Amino acid sequence: MPTDVRCLVEVDESSAVVRVTGVLEPSDTAAVRDALLARLWARPGPVVADLTGLRVTEPAVRAVFADVQREVEDWPAAALLVCDPVVGAAPGSDPALAGVAVLPSLDAALAVLAESPMAAVLSADLPPVLGAAREAREMVADGCRRWGVPALAEAGGIAITEMVNNVVAHAGTPMTVRLAPVGETLHLAVRDHSARQPAFAGPAPVNSPGGRGLLLIDMVARRWGSSPVPDGKVVWCVLDPEDQPRL
Repeated sequence: MPTDVRCLVEVDESSAVVRVTGVLEPSDTAAVRDALLARLWARPGPVVADLTGLRVTEPAVRAVFADVQREVEDWPAAALLVCDPVVGAAPGSDPALAGVAVLPSLDAALAVLAESPMAAVLSADLPPVLGAAREAREMVADGCRRWGVPALAEAGGIAITEMVNNVVAHAGTPMTVRLAPVGETLHLAVRDHSARQPAFAGPAPVNSPGGRGLLLIDMVARRWGSSPVPDGKVVWCVLDPEDQPRL
């Protein structure tokens, strides 16, 4: 295969498969990352990156797929599987893909998807208005009832209120709110269309009129963070019932 073949990311809107073809060079990794993150947000549940038609110029560039998996592992209902006939035939043989589920064929990857339970997830598109936080809290309360994690309803309401209000106050764009259970934990995320990343500098001064939103999230969440994605960001957090006595 000639090295001037472009690396292409082809999304199949009707399935969970994303085909990455051509030649992957270091200069392509940012575009591949963005394309995969965009698809992982657009389609809740596991996504398969099919590398059957991909050639790499340097083995280390495969690390982009591990980077994407680490980025989304705390998003609600998101995971990346990789189909790679070479690496999948010898699991663990490529350290660049450490932490990623690698399958030897597309059929094997699709079989894993077929055996996976349907992702439990709630999602809503909301405008950047003051009433958005109330609607998001109601969705969290509903999810906690559905999924048998009522102990997280209060913390979830606090976290989602601050995440949504940050979009209203600072991003001013439409947003998507999403939540999903993982075992006994609850994963929350808000995706907006502003590249401005949240900045947490610790507790705000007592006389400060604002700045406590991220502090509240930090208090109730086991962990939280922000993922840059094309045309915006995803702010996420993970709530665990073991942490709730701190409330």
